[in-house]
Amino acid sequence: MTQVLNTLLDLPGGTVSPEPPEQIARRLAEQFAATAAERDSLGGTPKAERDALRQSGLLALSIPVEYGGLGANWRETLDVVRILSSADSSIGHVFAFQHLMLATVRLFSRPSQWEAWFEQTARHNWFWGNAVNPLDRRTVSRSQDGWYEFSGKKSFCSGALDSEMLVVSAYAQDTPQQLVIAAVPTARSGINVLQDWDNFGQRQTDSGSVNFERVRIEEKEILADPGPLSTPFACLRPLIAQLILTNIYAGIAEGAYTEARRYSLHEARPWHRSPAKRFEDDPYVLHHYGEFWAALDAVRVMTNRAADLLDAGWNKGGRLTEDERGDIALAISSAKVLATRTGMDLCTRMFEVTGARATHAGLGLDRYWRNLRTHTMHDPIDYKLLELGEWALKQHYPKPTFYS
Repeated sequence: MTQVLNTLLDLPGGTVSPEPPEQIARRLAEQFAATAAERDSLGGTPKAERDALRQSGLLALSIPVEYGGLGANWRETLDVVRILSSADSSIGHVFAFQHLMLATVRLFSRPSQWEAWFEQTARHNWFWGNAVNPLDRRTVSRSQDGWYEFSGKKSFCSGALDSEMLVVSAYAQDTPQQLVIAAVPTARSGINVLQDWDNFGQRQTDSGSVNFERVRIEEKEILADPGPLSTPFACLRPLIAQLILTNIYAGIAEGAYTEARRYSLHEARPWHRSPAKRFEDDPYVLHHYGEFWAALDAVRVMTNRAADLLDAGWNKGGRLTEDERGDIALAISSAKVLATRTGMDLCTRMFEVTGARATHAGLGLDRYWRNLRTHTMHDPIDYKLLELGEWALKQHYPKPTFYS
């Protein structure tokens, strides 16, 4: 963390502060939490909050110092994701995907490509949006004379609205199994980001659709060298995505725990048959909180262990082996399973330690469950357990895909 702590941030108003990223994240999280329930109800784009992230300097958190960023490793970056997600998981989501998109261009493209994008992102506080979704095959790439044309539609495009850059994918018309990935300005002619995200959770992630109408993609914008999932190092991309999701889930669970604890201590009343005069002294309440704490503690340990393994693999670069990549995948899958189950349990049982009044719509405490349930549908946990079972019984590592 020393490198990050020594980085000076140019803050709004021209002042300079050595404020560490984690402290910046906690300050922003407190600010975002104050309006999270209201904004969840409204949906739409959290423009003010996205601009606050731009002004904070945290959009360059994972960019190396030599390119103008803060030089944080993955453990430090994911700590910030978890902090933001505990206050507002929609904000944590789009912030996390910012760094996933930066990792995508770093892993799939040449230095002459990603170095320039990193420098521009750090200098101009660019937000990156996602329009990859390899399971949606509706966008087609047609090779032209020295350039490519993308046409079609892409779903689940988190953070695309109010972004400066997009990572986009299409399947080659002549080779339908070939996935073509590019990095392009969001404002390019032919790109239309639709405001059609209306799900019951993660309501401010703008995870709706993007239309591509004969969009011109230049050769230098194609991420083809080394390309998607081409080496063990490039195959870290899906693992970063999975660990990002794990930290968002962990953050949601911690946010639910914090909110439940506050309510238990200051609002809840003991049941009429309780032997305790104060709600916080009820033995059943204490039992629940003991279980919450133990489960959250386990999630923290497993998630941090996975992040440390990811950092070790990331630092090996092209020297990373398939087996080393497989060990990282197993650690992340284990952490994700635990974070999912712990979060779903806590976001449901939090009402057992708050009481009937905590279901008041104005409090919006149901958003923790809604956000987590929505996000955990990203890919079925059963298939994470299948991968872990293949290892536990047969010693087969997970096969690299965009989801494993």
